[in-house]
Amino acid sequence: MIKVLYEKYKSVILYLFFGGCTTLVNIVTYNSLYYLCHVTNIVSNIIAWILSVLFAFITNKIWVFESKKFDLKILSHEIPTFFGARLVTGLMDLAIMFVSVDVLHLNAMLWKIISNILVIVLNYVASKFIIFKKDD
Repeated sequence: MIKVLYEKYKSVILYLFFGGCTTLVNIVTYNSLYYLCHVTNIVSNIIAWILSVLFAFITNKIWVFESKKFDLKILSHEIPTFFGARLVTGLMDLAIMFVSVDVLHLNAMLWKIISNILVIVLNYVASKFIIFKKDD
């Protein structure tokens, strides 16, 4: 029963797992830079985004959506669409963090978590139906 459910929802389960890991990379990087190193909010957020997107591309490609081909035709679609989609959600994250932290002076970590939840959902939809979609 559990194995059947796992196989049915494998990509969602793996995406949530690696999405959680990606979020952890993002939050730990942001937290370390912003609170420990006193790097500005926006710079901390940009660096955290870059590292988490690199981590996400590798894990999504190989394990979540099982896109095991690395030929030029495949990569010429996956790389720009993946990074393009992440750029859009990254800018959304940046706007949320700017408004919530710099303008409204709300709790940075709370809003970082809220923003990451929105980003994870939007990134899954883009990855499943656009970036790593399987040709049937």
